[in-house]
Amino acid sequence: MAYFKYQGRNRTGKIVRGRKKAESEREVREKLGNEGIYIRQLEKLDSLLYKEINLGKRVKNQHFVLYLRQFSTLIQAGVSLVEATEILIEQTSNRTLKDTLQMIQRDIEGGMPFSDAAAKHDKVFPPMFIQMMRAGELSGNLDEALERMANYYEKQYELRQKIYSALTYPAVVGVIAFAIVVFMLTFIVPRFASMFQSFGSEVPPLTQFILSVGDLFGSIWWLIIFLPLLVMLALKLLERNVTAAYYMDYAKMKMPIFGPIVQKAVHARMARTLSSLFQSSVPVLQSVEMVQRVVQNKVIEEKLKEVYTSLERGESMATPLKNHWAFPVLVTQMITVGEKTGTLDQMFEKVAIFYENEIDHVTDRIKTLIEPVMIVVLSVIVGVIILAIAVPMFSLFEEIQ
Repeated sequence: MAYFKYQGRNRTGKIVRGRKKAESEREVREKLGNEGIYIRQLEKLDSLLYKEINLGKRVKNQHFVLYLRQFSTLIQAGVSLVEATEILIEQTSNRTLKDTLQMIQRDIEGGMPFSDAAAKHDKVFPPMFIQMMRAGELSGNLDEALERMANYYEKQYELRQKIYSALTYPAVVGVIAFAIVVFMLTFIVPRFASMFQSFGSEVPPLTQFILSVGDLFGSIWWLIIFLPLLVMLALKLLERNVTAAYYMDYAKMKMPIFGPIVQKAVHARMARTLSSLFQSSVPVLQSVEMVQRVVQNKVIEEKLKEVYTSLERGESMATPLKNHWAFPVLVTQMITVGEKTGTLDQMFEKVAIFYENEIDHVTDRIKTLIEPVMIVVLSVIVGVIILAIAVPMFSLFEEIQ
């Protein structure tokens, strides 16, 4: 069970707000609908104050994609839902997925639709999966919905891996370089300095400076280790605050070098999600509401809320997005064309493909540029340290001679 925060209007048109406890989003809508409340905004509360103990956990993306591929193949072959689920229980090696499918099998054998049975396990199955399954059941195209979901989650996984690769590579190289420099400053240089002093040789200013830096690192080594951990913890805590999360996402999109990658990734995810939902015949309002939770960026999420309101009033989807820095002209123009021609699903797919290709090019370019830059920077730093050792060493040799 979970808690949901809602906002809507009652039968008299008055705005009402509150919280409701339920198994799924659909159950909340049904309960409030019976009470005569039309929901405009619905949000699942993740705060520890509202979260109940749930042992379920997400299935890894690669396992989930494999499950969807196999599920789609079985349904396309004419295998019934119950039989397909039974086969997948035997085939899957993921313990969480296996246990969940066993519970789903009991529900669908009792006559419950698969989407409703899956909705009871929202810690395992993403909301988008449940929504697209529901749309596939209603349209009678469950096999196509499953194939579309497999493609969607596969693309999302590939996109995430490319971004992580682009961000991780310079970070790893930077950490290794920093560790080498710290080692030289705290262990190598001081030993040579002691040797010079034992011979009574004068230590040059450059060497004294390097020794001072080494002493500083030696005295604050604990801060060097724990500061990154404290920063990460602080950022995690800040993410729970809506305003702080908004400005953090804003900063991510505006930061140099990596900001454009974040923007392209957000647009690719948004476009790919909307394209998949529209192709599965999910209504526009539900699709926009769903993508707000999938996009994982508060800046874009806030604009999508404006899109939702605009669509409720019967206005254009593109209007709230025009002239906003986070939405390039390409996106708004494609949406406008899609609305005029009735091909929003195709337009969003084109946008997704464009930005996915852009991310490929940008990440490859960053990898190509960062490697020589890091080598040059490391070479300069190591060169200065070696110079700090070599200069007094040559002076010492001259004195001995």
